[in-house]
Parts: sequence; structure tokens; C-alpha cells
Amino acid sequence: MLRLATTEAERARTCDDVAGEVEALYTMARAALRAGDLHRAEEMARSALEVALLAGDRRREERPRHVLAAVARRAGDHFEARKRHLASIDLYEALRLPAMVMAEQHKLALAELRLGNRDRARVLLAHVRDQVFREGHRSMLPYLGLGACALASADGDHRQAAWMLGFTSRAYDAVGLVPDADDARDLAAIRDRAVATLGEAGLAAHCAIGASWTAVDAFGLTWES
Repeated sequence: MLRLATTEAERARTCDDVAGEVEALYTMARAALRAGDLHRAEEMARSALEVALLAGDRRREERPRHVLAAVARRAGDHFEARKRHLASIDLYEALRLPAMVMAEQHKLALAELRLGNRDRARVLLAHVRDQVFREGHRSMLPYLGLGACALASADGDHRQAAWMLGFTSRAYDAVGLVPDADDARDLAAIRDRAVATLGEAGLAAHCAIGASWTAVDAFGLTWES
């Protein structure tokens, strides 16, 4: 796949095929990210973004910006991740893609939480939560659960964090997804902190309670659509 992407990037460059070149460079960036080569992923994503910017095609900025934010998160540079998520929010607002704005706001909230900005994270997570229930975005439930877990853990409420760990695990299963690498690390850290307070048996008991909750039980809101 990597060899094909390299060949495609060269072909697209010679043919002035912006869409093809951006897609090929993005593919190479994603491959590097999966391999843990953050320097290469950054380099390829930046190249893809430059092609999109020079062409003035804002739609083509989306995928490179996604990888650049992921690189910053994976590197633990949450200041830069925040900056990149804000840039993506601006892009999605310009493209009038409100669902993508919401998804980026969720990621921004987690970056703010990692930076210690709990109040800002709390406001963002509440905004996303309300929009999810108002517009019926049920596929976002695992991410709402992740945000609630992270916020409860940061607040030192490990019982609530454990309940939401159970809910979140079941929510991922319900939509047939698994957490990505960064989210999985966050969930593991939340679990470890909960175990330190509740013990393994206590954690398991609280997770079982959370796993039995409906979305309404977990968030106290009803679906509006």
C-alpha cells in the first residue's frame, strides 16, 4: 500500500491532480502514524496540507489536519493539539459541517483536560453532550462516555469514573467500535486511578452498574430526535 501511495503521489504531482496527491500523501502519513513514526507522519501530513492550501481547496485540508492533530496528541504536545483542533473547527465551520465541528470540539475538550483546564473542558463536553442528544447522534455515545470518564477522574470522583467506564465499554461494543490508541491509553489510565481507590473488586462492581445504564441513565437527558 505504501509503495502504491508513493507512486500515486508522483503521478498526481506530474498531472497537477490535487485531490490525488493529497490523498496519496495522507495515506503515507496515516501509515507512518500507525507505525509510530511521528516525524514521518508529520512530514507527510504537512506536505499534503501544503498542496491543499496552495490549491485553495479547503475540502482537501480535512484529512491532513486530522493526522497533524493525531501526531500532536501521540507526542503528548497538548498545547499544539489544542491549536490544531481549533484550526480543524474553523475549517469545518467554513465548510458548514456541524457534525464534524462537534467531533472536533470533543477532541478539543480532551486536550483542554490534559492541559489541566477542567472548567473549559467541562463547558465543551456539556455543549457536545447537549448537541448529541438534541440531534440524535447516537454513534457519539462512546465518546461522550470517554469524556465523562476523563472528567470524573480529573475531579477525583473515581466511583463516577468507574460507572462511566462500564457504560463506555458497552457503548463502544454497541456501535461496533474500539477506542483508538490515544483513547485506549486514556481509559487505561482512568481505570488504574480508579483501582487505586476502589480496588479491583470495587472497580468491577461499579463498572457492572455503569454497563447496565441506558444513555438517559448515564447523562440525565432524553433524545430529542
